[in-house]
Amino acid sequence: MSSKTRVEEDVLLDEEVIKQNEIVLYNDDVNTFDHVIDVLISACDHVPEQAEQCAIIVHHKGKCTVKTGDYDDLKPRCSKLLQAGLSAEIV
Repeated sequence: MSSKTRVEEDVLLDEEVIKQNEIVLYNDDVNTFDHVIDVLISACDHVPEQAEQCAIIVHHKGKCTVKTGDYDDLKPRCSKLLQAGLSAEIV
């Protein structure tokens, strides 16, 4: 086995160990598109186009991952979504 192959294997193993948490936003029949978009911009630092795309995905698919990262970063963001009346969880 060459040293290049060994390094590539080590990198792949390291990538598999890192667990990214996700905030998943769920569809509801209560909130408007504009409200969802505004909250995603505020809570998740989305640009307007990204927030709009997530809102459309949630509407059509029932859910969408709206943010990934460390749990400590996602927890307050998810709390903001919930406080704004959206349905979301960290998975």
